[in-house]
Parts: sequence; C-alpha cells; structure tokens
Amino acid sequence: MKVDFKKYADGLVPAIIQDYKTQKVLMLGFMNEAAFIQSEETGKVTFYSRSKKRLWTKGEESGNFLMLKQVMVDCDNDTVLIKAEPKGPVCHTGADTCWSERNHQEDFLYYLEDIIELRKKSLDDKSYVRQLFQKGINKIAQKVGEEAVELVIEAKDTNDELFLNEAADLLFHYLLLLNAKGYNLHDVVRILQDRHSK
Repeated sequence: MKVDFKKYADGLVPAIIQDYKTQKVLMLGFMNEAAFIQSEETGKVTFYSRSKKRLWTKGEESGNFLMLKQVMVDCDNDTVLIKAEPKGPVCHTGADTCWSERNHQEDFLYYLEDIIELRKKSLDDKSYVRQLFQKGINKIAQKVGEEAVELVIEAKDTNDELFLNEAADLLFHYLLLLNAKGYNLHDVVRILQDRHSK
C-alpha cells in the first residue's frame, strides 16, 4: 500500500474516517506521511492539524480516540480511507459524527450491544446489566443456561407470547455473554458468513 503524499504541494492527503462496525462516515481530516506512520505505529488515528501546524492525535485532549482498524488507499493513491473504532463522540461539538448523525447500526441488535456496553460501564448501581457484570462471567453464563431451558420449556407449550418473551430473554443474555468474553455479534456473523461461503 503506497500513498502519494507528493501529489499535493503541502504533502497532505484527505483521510476519510469511517466507523468499522456501522460504516458511518465520522469525519474528514488530513494526513502527511508522519501522521500516517504514527497512526499505524500507535493504533490511534493521527492527523496533521493545519491550524496547530503539528501532528494531532484525535482524542489527545478529550480521550475520544479513534482506534485504527483498517487502512485503504483509493485508486489514485491520494486519498486514505481509515476504518476505526471511536472511543466516544467524534465531533468537537459532542456529536457522534461531524455531520451530527447518530452512529449506531440500523439493526436494533447492534444498537442494543452499544447500550449494553454503556450500561456495563455505568455508575448506576440499579442497572441490571451492571449488576450482572459485577457478579462475573459465571453468573452471566448461568443466566444464559437458565434462559435457554425456559425457552425450551415454552417451545413445548402453545403460548406464543411466553415463547417469544423467553426467546428475547435468551438473546439478550447471549449478547451479555458475548460482551463479557470480549466479542460481539459482528464476530459471530463473520463466522456464519465464512461457513456460508464454503
């Protein structure tokens, strides 16, 4: 992968930042070769700030870093597409993106994963999710087992409402368990897609 930093007189190329999960475009910045190299070496997206006239790592003051996941260069080698994981709002206004869009998957399950992550880190002691995470992975795994058994029991009966509610409970606790293990639905979907393609 080669970026043509010499194409423009100032040595800067546009860097489009996209959320690697939701595919939302988060912001546009500019990189010189030093910013590009630092981004790859540190794993934190770094730009060249034309106003500050220096390298600037997104989040260096706010803590809202952009964690580098993938780098792509366009067909002319003069524009960079960076897929990143945002650690908080991206825009200086506090918005998720510089276009004031909400950054979450349109699919509700992916949005629910974001909510679970927020509740896990919450200081609200009344949060069911936070309480469950505080009890540890064994308790979370136990809850998945309990909900699976309850779903099987309801599957043998004819009450559709109870069956669907138990299915929802199982799916919710499954998302909790994935999170506790450091994974998410995206990881599971990728495996299913790989299996499907074979």
